Amino acid sequence: MNIGIDHGYYAIKTRHFSFPAGISEYSHEPYTLQNTLEYGGKFFVCGTGRQPILRNKMENDNYYLLTLAAIAKEIKQRGGKTECSVRIAAGLPLAGFGREKKPFREYLLRSSQLADDLRPVCFKFEGILYKITIEDVKLFPQGYSAIALHPELIQNEPSVLLMDIGGWTVDLMRLDNGVPNASTCRSLELGMIRCIDETKEQVRRDTGLSVTDAQVERVLAGKPCSMDEDARNIIQKQGRLYTERLLSAAMESGFDLKAIPVVMLGGGAAVVKGNVSEQDALCRVFALLDDKVNAEGFERILEQLKTGCSSSGGVSKGWQGPCICSVPTCRTRITGKRGRFCKVCRKAKKAPFWYGRFWRLSSRENWKQPYAGCCGKNSKLFLPSQYSLRRKRSHRR
Repeated sequence: MNIGIDHGYYAIKTRHFSFPAGISEYSHEPYTLQNTLEYGGKFFVCGTGRQPILRNKMENDNYYLLTLAAIAKEIKQRGGKTECSVRIAAGLPLAGFGREKKPFREYLLRSSQLADDLRPVCFKFEGILYKITIEDVKLFPQGYSAIALHPELIQNEPSVLLMDIGGWTVDLMRLDNGVPNASTCRSLELGMIRCIDETKEQVRRDTGLSVTDAQVERVLAGKPCSMDEDARNIIQKQGRLYTERLLSAAMESGFDLKAIPVVMLGGGAAVVKGNVSEQDALCRVFALLDDKVNAEGFERILEQLKTGCSSSGGVSKGWQGPCICSVPTCRTRITGKRGRFCKVCRKAKKAPFWYGRFWRLSSRENWKQPYAGCCGKNSKLFLPSQYSLRRKRSHRR
């Protein structure tokens, strides 16, 4: 089973779940087993608030324990067996990808998993015993992996800025012709944690009220919440000030937001998108409001990797980034028998390559119809390569 996990400072995200990255330890069984992990003779309640900011996530066992909880949640959601093997797809910021790749992979695998004979990890989550064998851990760049789910956002765009607004950091990366420009990667410590803390302090100064993180998040997202109107106005004002500060920091980092489009994702994308006004005069703004998009992107890429991938835990040579064309143009790549269903929607059957939706040819009925990689419902007109056209014409003569 492939499971994508986004280890954020503020929350842990998988394909189906998003819960706070806080964790509380108990020496005895707590009053409830909900979100309770039993491991190593101790009890841990996962998702309680948020833990202190760690410059290095590998300083303690918290993120490993949260990873076990995320695996258990996904297995239960998908109806899998409690004794199984999983492959983890996780992510790291591109700015420090090479530096953190190896130690973070070893952190998730643990020393007992690095030997040739993989030993399972035994733990209980919500009273259910799990025996999980972590076969491998693959790491991918955050932000860039989310484009694998939405390649249409960068199609026909020569330059695009990716802005991953997380809990503690905001990762900036520019894509030129769909390829990341490593020299432009920046990581700003202007995440949503700082916005929430400053907002709570401002409300306390002006009104004397102590609002919670959950209340601030709900108001910033534009959702209804029972609250004093003065406090609500202060929170909304702070959201606008945070947006202005973030856009200014991006401009100072060398990104002209009035010249290139921006793709916003992460937990803070909804807040920034809702506070962008016409006076900002941004070129174009796309927002991926689902905070689980990174985790889903990791998992999708892991599924598409070939079996001959490198075991170093990094980006495999078989993956060259998200493809912006949903139908390949080279005939030799699509005639292989790789399944009967569409690679995009994964439900409909694949369409014939010479189907009129892709290529109009009066005598196409005289040709065998190899199956393309997609069903055609989510694609535009993509023509075959010139090489395959020349072969076709010479064969007809």
